[in-house]
Amino acid sequence: MWAYRLVAPYTFEKLDLPEPSADRLGDGQVLLRFLSAGICGSDLPAFRGAKGRLPGDTGVSAAEMNGFPIHEIVGEVVASRHPAHRPGDRVVGWASGFDGLMQFVVADGEGLAAYDPALSPHDAVALQPLACVLYAAEQLPDLSGRHVAVIGQGSIGLLFSYVAKAAGAQHVTGVDPIDRTAVGPTFGVDTVVRATSDRWLSHLGEDRPDVVIEAVGHQVATLNHAIEAVALGGTVFYFGVADDDTYPISMRLMLRNNLTLKSGVTLERRRMLSSADEFVRTHPALLPTYVTHTFGVADVQSAFELACLPTPGRVKIAIVG
Repeated sequence: MWAYRLVAPYTFEKLDLPEPSADRLGDGQVLLRFLSAGICGSDLPAFRGAKGRLPGDTGVSAAEMNGFPIHEIVGEVVASRHPAHRPGDRVVGWASGFDGLMQFVVADGEGLAAYDPALSPHDAVALQPLACVLYAAEQLPDLSGRHVAVIGQGSIGLLFSYVAKAAGAQHVTGVDPIDRTAVGPTFGVDTVVRATSDRWLSHLGEDRPDVVIEAVGHQVATLNHAIEAVALGGTVFYFGVADDDTYPISMRLMLRNNLTLKSGVTLERRRMLSSADEFVRTHPALLPTYVTHTFGVADVQSAFELACLPTPGRVKIAIVG
């Protein structure tokens, strides 16, 4: 089978490996044939050569792991030891070993769910990040009539903007140094701010957002900007990968402004994938505008190189088998 491996910073190598045996599946595991994958912002530090904090990047370097770092995957079930999945099913979800860049992938069945068969695999892969955003939205207060600001308008931040607007947010502000003027309104952004989070913060007046979502990750500063920006009694949600173990924040500001800080990984994955599938059935215009670029498996290198570029019109990149 084909597989990709990071052999140096910014460099994938294609390999030919033995196919995994269905006889070696553990309880609850599913063997998938690769159909499509999505590139997530959390995949990019590994591509650049950093040893990150992803679950699949422990003990050894990323360059020593076949299929790393892809975790957003769509596949056809080849064999299953999970009661919800049968051979021939098409499913979307997590490559639980963060090893989705392979022709055949063994994954935890609890992180997979069937999807609307009318969706193409490259569109269906977007259900995985949408499931994460919907789960995070469940942890937030009612957004109806509120002002929501989203720091970071990449593929995750734009989904947060869309979901916030769909949940009844009165006003959505999207903050990003890349010009998102052309795509922001499509995702429910009322005010597109082209600026870094500190510059946006320095120009805020009295009308501050009730909820601020930090959708950048991988750094400390933006979380503090979110805490400084949110209104009295407001909520900040930190989403993404924390590259540092410790994030210093102003507890004085948290206390004086009666703020709530929330975060967390996505739980109940099968339920949330089903919720994402239902969400796109009621919002059919979302996925065609979300998945902006597709690459074949022969062009994995080019797909990741594009993902690293600050391109205003790019949202989600899918790789198709």
